[in-house]
Amino acid sequence: MNRRTFVGLAGAALATTPFALAQGKPRKRLAIITTEWRHFSHAWHMGTRFLVGYPINGRWHRPDIDVVSAYVDQFPKGDLSRRRAKEFGFKIHPTIAEALRCGGKKLAVDAVLIIGEHGDYPVNEFGQKKYPRYEFFKSVVDVFRTDQATTPVFNDKHLSWKWEWAKEMAETSRSMGFPFLAGSSLPVTWRMPSVDLPYGAETEEVMCVAMGGVDSYDFHALETIQCMAERRKGGETGVKWLEAVRGDAAWDAMKKGTFAAGGWSPDLFDACLSRSQTLRQTESFSHRLPTPGMIRAMVKDPVVYRYEYRDGLRATMLLLNGLVGDFTFAAKLKGRQEPLSTLFYLPPNPNVVYSAALMSKAEETFLTGKAPYPIERTQLTAGLVEAGCQSLTKGKRLETPHLTVKYTAPRKSQFLQS
Repeated sequence: MNRRTFVGLAGAALATTPFALAQGKPRKRLAIITTEWRHFSHAWHMGTRFLVGYPINGRWHRPDIDVVSAYVDQFPKGDLSRRRAKEFGFKIHPTIAEALRCGGKKLAVDAVLIIGEHGDYPVNEFGQKKYPRYEFFKSVVDVFRTDQATTPVFNDKHLSWKWEWAKEMAETSRSMGFPFLAGSSLPVTWRMPSVDLPYGAETEEVMCVAMGGVDSYDFHALETIQCMAERRKGGETGVKWLEAVRGDAAWDAMKKGTFAAGGWSPDLFDACLSRSQTLRQTESFSHRLPTPGMIRAMVKDPVVYRYEYRDGLRATMLLLNGLVGDFTFAAKLKGRQEPLSTLFYLPPNPNVVYSAALMSKAEETFLTGKAPYPIERTQLTAGLVEAGCQSLTKGKRLETPHLTVKYTAPRKSQFLQS
């Protein structure tokens, strides 16, 4: 291959990327709507990407998008929003409507980034923090309706703590016809090994072993499962029931040995632990698979969500703080003896490139007007988080006919591979 051919092929490949579509066109205008903007907040992780760029595919990418306005709900100690506004020349407005209209009378932005995470908000009786993502979204949609114009919208993490509101948000985007993307960085970060669930695979059981707390990292772990499970034969059909347990009840479930008996697959559990890069060891040993007794000693508050999809697929999510500090996945595929397994890799602070991976999908949505994966994924995981929190509080299994969410996942893999 000569140089001219190589350059031609490289140029053709570049021209097919979402970022190349903006070349030669006016730069997009972005409004950021956030709960707060401080060090290590999600606005710091995500909003700043559109101010200074981010690394992707071995280069520093600067979006063809300008942040022109913002709404910030709370200003805690260490607030960075005012400093960023002064440095980068955008205005913080007192209302969401004014931010979307840039102080004028009509919608004046081409995209909206909603970040409803962190801040001082009340907690409901099930331990869910009532972040105002729904309220932010409603204010955005009110402007769309009044001004008879829409733009693409990205919503950080799950849609709402309340299922009815999450469902309404997804339905509103469909009925009004604007691109709507949401969710976690886990589905789009690197994987080790770099594998996906084979598209259309007959899948019997799936699992994620993870770290973190309820009503926060459970969402990330559930999206880790969902971005794989949705690729199974027949597509997504929704979830039939969910049972959440913690503490001694979780250890009792572990003893049962199979999902049908009330536990989970030991083979999938071992596969997840074997992919972990943070698997804890005892003080006097290393390089060994912890025994059940060791695991009980290491994990003070285990949390387990067991649930069954409407098509019979079985799923288990385990939050095992003290044993692991990462997210691993395993699946039992029909006709395959060994589990398919991988680590969902999260690069460390301060650059946390996984948030850059997520913002690349937001940018793709803003530039192309098309969401790369369905909003129904995040709608379903929002419902699973709510069901998990309620099951833990009520101490019983919940039937979930309301989670009959059906959709077809894209065949193309969406995670970083270079």
